[in-house]
Amino acid sequence: MPWKNQGGGPWGSGPKGPWGTGPQPVGPRPPDLEDLLRRGQDRLQQIMPGGYFSGVGITLIILIIIAFWLLSGFFRVQSEERGVVLRFGKHVRTVDPGLNYHLPYPIETVLLPKALRVNTISIGMTLIDDPARRGRSIRDVPEESLMLTGDENIVDVDFTVLWRIKPDPGGVGDFLFNIQNPEGTVKAVAESAMREVIGRSQIQPILTGARNTIEQGVQELIQKTLDSYGAGILVTQVQMQKVDPPAQVIDAFRDVQAARANLEQLQNEAQTYANQVVPQARGRAAQILQAAEGYKEQAVAEAKGQSSRFLKVYEEYKKAPDVTRERIYLETMERVLGGADKLVYDGGPSGQGVVPYLPLGELTTKRPPATGQQSSGGNR
Repeated sequence: MPWKNQGGGPWGSGPKGPWGTGPQPVGPRPPDLEDLLRRGQDRLQQIMPGGYFSGVGITLIILIIIAFWLLSGFFRVQSEERGVVLRFGKHVRTVDPGLNYHLPYPIETVLLPKALRVNTISIGMTLIDDPARRGRSIRDVPEESLMLTGDENIVDVDFTVLWRIKPDPGGVGDFLFNIQNPEGTVKAVAESAMREVIGRSQIQPILTGARNTIEQGVQELIQKTLDSYGAGILVTQVQMQKVDPPAQVIDAFRDVQAARANLEQLQNEAQTYANQVVPQARGRAAQILQAAEGYKEQAVAEAKGQSSRFLKVYEEYKKAPDVTRERIYLETMERVLGGADKLVYDGGPSGQGVVPYLPLGELTTKRPPATGQQSSGGNR
């Protein structure tokens, strides 16, 4: 029995020490650990007939231990996880989310990788805590982002890689056992692939319209390299966040881009003007050609008609030359004198010179005088 529980001691009765009475506890005293152990042993002896050191008690204890051991094989796989069951360290199967069971340790163990979660790795930039803004800010990492192009220019490329574990069962096993540092591996392979693709490209397409082509090429190269490693990783997307020249020459590059934009604008305007003028010129040319073709057909038709008429007249002339000659003469004179003013002159011995004639043509074409002129003439 401890000395403090003895009724008398070298310092008298009660819980005293060499310096007098100690502080008394306020409230109920905490239970004694020895008491609790003693009560538990007593209850176990009451439950087990013959005591827990008898054969039945030992058997019951062993059965309880085995039951707890078997129940320890139940495990739950969350929605974004896949369960990889190992039997003595060897991958035997992959289980889906939900409640599952494996043989208890040490026969089988389970690993729960986040197989359905999409991971993001940023290259050329990193997020740091910013206490002033009470959040996180982006800091450039030049040693990762500065790259050399195919035309020996330097470009600053920040990009992100989205990846996940391959959904097939073999992909989960490869991810767990073939690579030691998945994030570091993906980051190193992505940076190497981006440098290779940028090194094959010119700087102008990189800064303007070739981003989709570069992203697709980098994604294919990363996936090919990871597959050769047997990493069990699927690259879902590569996104170029920022593509700029170095800060020291960015103003000069912007001037060049503005000049190129002006050049393209002028070229587009010139092409628009050409598209407007050329069709009009072609239309006028086609119109002139059609008019010339019509005149040609008209002239040929008239020539053929005249030649046909001449041949017909010639046939009639051969039949009656005198009559035909007289007729041609009369028709010709009628055609020549039909539209001219004529004076008939009798130049014979009995002629009286110029014979007056009645100008019927002028009388028929002359207008009658107005009504006012007739009345005024009558008054005179």
